[in-house]
Amino acid sequence: MNLPPWLTDLDENDLQFIRRFVLASGSLKDMAKTYEVSYPTVRGRLNRLIAKIEAAESAASLDPLERKVKLLVAEGRMEPTTAKELLQAHRESKDVSTDKKSSTKR
Repeated sequence: MNLPPWLTDLDENDLQFIRRFVLASGSLKDMAKTYEVSYPTVRGRLNRLIAKIEAAESAASLDPLERKVKLLVAEGRMEPTTAKELLQAHRESKDVSTDKKSSTKR
């Protein structure tokens, strides 16, 4: 069975959170009790997980570096401004590489 790309990008902690969320019938209040944290903490965790899934789905057609950078931002492991600068530099380097290839074919 082929797993959807968004699912393969989740780590063990993400999968356990989803499992507990389903078993709690989607109750963030129950999740807060289970994890012994506040409701806003659980809500923040869910928001990060949602962002990670959205990034994985939207990035499915992107090149591997762009996909990884978007996932790092969604996980909170990279600042969005840093990601934007990195992706801009990456795109520019791809453009230069493409220009070099097309000029050597002439």
